[in-house]
Amino acid sequence: MQTSSIQVSIHEPRSKRGEAEADAFDLQQLLDLFQVAAFWASDRRLEDLAVAIAHSSPVVGAWHDGKLVGFARATSDGVYRATIWDVVVHPDFQAQGLGRKLVETILSHPHVHRVERVYLMTTFKEKFYERVGFQRNNSTTMVLHRQPLAEL
Repeated sequence: MQTSSIQVSIHEPRSKRGEAEADAFDLQQLLDLFQVAAFWASDRRLEDLAVAIAHSSPVVGAWHDGKLVGFARATSDGVYRATIWDVVVHPDFQAQGLGRKLVETILSHPHVHRVERVYLMTTFKEKFYERVGFQRNNSTTMVLHRQPLAEL
């Protein structure tokens, strides 16, 4: 597939969109994309995805013939820190520059473009992110693992 036929668009959170756009982002397609291309997100639920997207900005989707083929989102305080989450590209569209386009779209967004430090976590794609400009960070990263609210 050629990436020239792919439309990359920024999704605004519900609070910034009109009612006519309330269903503009197809969560079922996102869940399907995660199941095909993201082992680390294959067990997510629609309800939880809706909450995550509502609290993220920017949220970027890549569409080909009405089908979601790429996705990424970020959270940011707009000045000091931002984190990129859930960068995923359908296997049929990988190695064509779409992942780079998703990340660059996030990095150029007003909520992220002037942030002092942008973080992300990756399992096997360090080299990809290094090509986009990220550097490995050897400082201590700490994680608090919690049970999802639904299981408490």
